[in-house]
Amino acid sequence: MDRNTILDLFNQHLRIGIIEPNSQRERTDSVIRKVSLSNEPGFISYSEMDESNADKFIEEQIAYYKSLKQQFEWKVFDYDQPLDLKERLRKKGFTLEESEALMISDLTETNQLLDTQVLPEVKRLTTEQEIWDIIKLEEEVWNENYQDLGQRLVRDFNDPSAHLSLYGAYVDGKIVSAAWIYLHEGTPFASLWGGSTLAGFRKRGYYSALLAIRAREASEKGYPLLIVDASSMSKPILEKHGFHCYGYSTPCMSPKFS
Repeated sequence: MDRNTILDLFNQHLRIGIIEPNSQRERTDSVIRKVSLSNEPGFISYSEMDESNADKFIEEQIAYYKSLKQQFEWKVFDYDQPLDLKERLRKKGFTLEESEALMISDLTETNQLLDTQVLPEVKRLTTEQEIWDIIKLEEEVWNENYQDLGQRLVRDFNDPSAHLSLYGAYVDGKIVSAAWIYLHEGTPFASLWGGSTLAGFRKRGYYSALLAIRAREASEKGYPLLIVDASSMSKPILEKHGFHCYGYSTPCMSPKFS
């Protein structure tokens, strides 16, 4: 598939048409938004605005989520209009997080991931306890609290409609690297998440093996496009595995509303 076709599919399926578990999707004249039905933040995935009306529409969304007392994230892509949307949000009190590269791999083309060796230490995870093994790993690697992530993964693990699969590499009974994949039903996309590895077990091929086993699952189940929101650290690694950058996104987090 050519670049424009893939980007159009991404916008239509994962920004405009996206339906996520435990949330209510709403479409207004200006945005596609998610209202969380749990304690997670809301989310704006897509917007249609220009320089003449952007401030008005931004204020409308702030007022709406404020009425719900729900903090929300506005995910801005570098091709969104107006081009100064991020700065407009910053001026309205949003916190801009680190930008992420939109990385996509087309499994319908010759793809090295489908031929990459999957190491014997890598297996599919099948219990809730193994999810908490992942959370312990994430907290050890990043020195942050990931209990909310654990609860979300457990919820989706027990919800067949979420189409979540988790994988980990175990050495001497301890998880040393882990990653997961969501298959987005009704779309050509599978999204990849995680990929953290304990410091003492890096450069042993676990990251590549976890990419490969998830690519195989996506291909076997009829999902031709792999997508990753990549940090500046992950981007060059993914490029070595055949991913291409289709742009950048910036998570913009609203103030908390009490």
